[in-house]
Amino acid sequence: MSETTKLPPLRLGVNIDHVATVRNARGGDYPDPLRAAKLAEEAGADGITAHLREDRRHISDGDIDGLMAMLSVPLNFEMAATQEMQDIALRHKPHAVCIVPEKREEKTTEGGLEVAREENKLAHFIAPLRDAGCRVSIFIAAERRQIEAAHRIGAEVIELHTGGYCDAVAEGRDEAAAAELARLRDMSSFADSLGLEVHAGHGLTYDSVTPIAALPEVRELNIGHFLIGEAIFRGLTPAIAEMRRLMETARDQANAMGAA
Repeated sequence: MSETTKLPPLRLGVNIDHVATVRNARGGDYPDPLRAAKLAEEAGADGITAHLREDRRHISDGDIDGLMAMLSVPLNFEMAATQEMQDIALRHKPHAVCIVPEKREEKTTEGGLEVAREENKLAHFIAPLRDAGCRVSIFIAAERRQIEAAHRIGAEVIELHTGGYCDAVAEGRDEAAAAELARLRDMSSFADSLGLEVHAGHGLTYDSVTPIAALPEVRELNIGHFLIGEAIFRGLTPAIAEMRRLMETARDQANAMGAA
């Protein structure tokens, strides 16, 4: 593999939602997710992700205001496809918006967005966001019909849901993990062939990140809950540094294999 064909560097987006979850468990202002965002930025995060849910269970409107004012890295604003969230995104105009499914009773996002069934609605929903200069990403399962629909509605980026793969790794189900990884590999290649930028995330840990980081078409990983949990034990900066090390090692090994 020549220098010109090396894989591009892999970006890391750090989701700070669960710093806000801890804050909100007791009330008050501590711990401050904005401080976590700044620490993540200083530790090498390429972007910050925050999901403003309809029920405001973690990130608040004030957090979004603060992030927009203080960050020097891009903000990825995760949001449901509702008028309220569209209005907030159009007011702030973050670098990127990621459209995700949302149910009030879920603990975390349970699956990808059903784009193929809601194609017309979503096409009209994202058009003003694109016109405002936001980079639109769609969080979807690694399924061909969802990828094709995301492409048709004008999304520039897809984020593939890695939850099934991560669960299989955590539970030691090796065959299931291999099958999920193969699907992610095939669908990231397919999405790239359509001109979509490919991101991935949900449930990634030190144990599961390496094969995903090695996928050549994946340009960004978004990781939150695990890093915030690991920060309790080792600190946020070391937790992010170790994730970056694993990601970069995986990328280097993929480049070395390509050059062999």
